[in-house]
Amino acid sequence: MGTSLSSFNSFDTVKTHMFPKKTQSKGITIELNGPLYQRVPTRDEDGAVLSDCMLLIPGLRDLPRHLALEKVALMQAVLIQFGDVVFADLNLRLNLLWVSFRPKRGIILDIASAMHAAIPESVLVGQPPHE
Repeated sequence: MGTSLSSFNSFDTVKTHMFPKKTQSKGITIELNGPLYQRVPTRDEDGAVLSDCMLLIPGLRDLPRHLALEKVALMQAVLIQFGDVVFADLNLRLNLLWVSFRPKRGIILDIASAMHAAIPESVLVGQPPHE
């Protein structure tokens, strides 16, 4: 379904494409960086509008490759838990994770909380800084 993490050489973009809820297979695809607006789905397979959020993962791009890949695996493990997530894009250059999902009450905070539990340095964009 794409390049495996083991052959990932360029830390540009990691895209996790979650397949429609009717399909059980989910996976990771590594792609070259391109404009996000051209890649992000705006509607699900039934034509319903999707919502999205961004998470900042400070210092991710500066980690050694093996540690960065471990964080990517943690992110994937978190996102797979949410059946409403349909797309995720990790821009390592900017340390930003974009997540698109079917709208559901509380899902943004649920995703951000689960990500923070797995990767404590992750922060929901728009969240006040910790004091």
